[in-house]
Amino acid sequence: MTSSLHRLYSFRRCPYAMRARLGLLFADLQVELREIMLKKKPDQMLAISPKGTVPVLQLLDGTVVEESREIMVWALRQQDPQGLLNATVLDQANALIEQNDNDFKHWLDRYKYADRYLEMTQSEYRQRGEAFLQVLEELLTKNVYLLGDNATIADISIVPFVRQFAHVDRDVFYRLPYPNLHLWLQHWLEHSFFLQAMTKFPPWQEGDDVVVFPS
Repeated sequence: MTSSLHRLYSFRRCPYAMRARLGLLFADLQVELREIMLKKKPDQMLAISPKGTVPVLQLLDGTVVEESREIMVWALRQQDPQGLLNATVLDQANALIEQNDNDFKHWLDRYKYADRYLEMTQSEYRQRGEAFLQVLEELLTKNVYLLGDNATIADISIVPFVRQFAHVDRDVFYRLPYPNLHLWLQHWLEHSFFLQAMTKFPPWQEGDDVVVFPS
């Protein structure tokens, strides 16, 4: 079945795909969503994006946007009713996202999969990752959101990764001395857009009805 919507290939639990879906929700844009299985990626996705990672957005004109940050920025440049691309803090937002996507993600992967990375213990990997959590905690002592009284692209870019870090061991995470970060994360986990972003869909197969996201 054909669709008159841009098409997003996604995987529910991937933090990069989460941030892309959040960007679309905040932009109030609908797409055709194709949920994939990582172990059986659809040929249609691989044909337009051979690297085989999600998210992938295929625009109606055939343009392919393969990076989560680019998808978010593309969506919010179409419309940004809540001002997530606030120009006054955009440089700070981009710097935080860079730190998240590089240093923090590096230690997060090792903390989550410590049995694959035997150079350090899991607790040592957690402590390395906490360097970024401390940065976030310091920001949140001053503001409700990371960069002020309103959410920015930094918040919705980073929260899926902090969520993943917390879920490695929730008991340990909530014993860590980051009360403002705990409240910030809980706020986002209960946010209506985050709940929508985490809606479960069956894996897409050729011939399925179009799934419109958000519905």
